[in-house]
Amino acid sequence: MTEGIRVIAENRKARHDYHIEETYEAGIVLTGTEVKSLRLGRANLRDSYAVVENGELFLYNMHISPYTHGNMFNHEPKRTRKLLMHKREIMRLLGQTQERGYTLIPLKVYFRRGRAKLELALAKGKKLYDKREAIARRDEKRRIDRILKEHNQ
Repeated sequence: MTEGIRVIAENRKARHDYHIEETYEAGIVLTGTEVKSLRLGRANLRDSYAVVENGELFLYNMHISPYTHGNMFNHEPKRTRKLLMHKREIMRLLGQTQERGYTLIPLKVYFRRGRAKLELALAKGKKLYDKREAIARRDEKRRIDRILKEHNQ
């Protein structure tokens, strides 16, 4: 990654549960207390997803904890947030999600040049046997690396 990027939250489980086809960067429409909470690293992407509605992109179930020094104007932690992308990208995502059965999953939230951004993935759900296969492959790679390390010492 380039300089000036500070990752706030990452959805590690997404790569385990989904086949990632493409990734996109989207801006997020936030309130002031949400930005302050994000800067403190208080976000969670677990179980969140994005949907195209009426030509606009929305993010559901992203949890941003209320700002500790906020007053009565503090934000709702799991409110629906609008995502900012070019219209043609949104229309392309709409076509992919409707026709081919893809889902829009957020992978990470980060700040780039002071602006909150979201890395969004076009993904297809993995079957249980795909997950088992990935785990077996990872374990085998670890075992081989361990053997090679011991052999080289």
